[in-house]
Amino acid sequence: MKYKRLTKEQFEALHQEFSNFLATQSIDKAEWDSIKTKNPEVAEQELDVFSDLIWEGVLANAQYLEHFSKNHIFLFHCQETLIQSIVLKSLEPEVDFMQKEGLQWLSDNLFTDAVEIHLGKKEYEQERNIAIFDLITQGAILSDGQLYLQINGIIQS
Repeated sequence: MKYKRLTKEQFEALHQEFSNFLATQSIDKAEWDSIKTKNPEVAEQELDVFSDLIWEGVLANAQYLEHFSKNHIFLFHCQETLIQSIVLKSLEPEVDFMQKEGLQWLSDNLFTDAVEIHLGKKEYEQERNIAIFDLITQGAILSDGQLYLQINGIIQS
């Protein structure tokens, strides 16, 4: 497996897509039920292949990621050959970016000595989708890029 298997909840949400996936292999519901009972290892392989297909689609379309922790915000712009980052760090330990008040504090203090801003960019050391998947497994989430674009716009102006 290239990525990781989808969760039960994710499979349930993608039930129709999974049915279509099985249908492309000429597997109907009765046959799928039979495979699960008589050949569970084949069923497991099908689940893994489907999971990888879903991950490939999601990761191929990923452009922005965000990762929030108590004192840091990591914003990523995932381009074709490189990833750009903006890292915001609060130098005030009581500030918590996981709370609404922490984000308000950031808005009020973005260009003060209480906030460090680091910009970076790096070419992918491995396949793009795997690099993005690694960030997701470390806690990053897909985003619409609004915060990245907003902060980047302020920094560039």
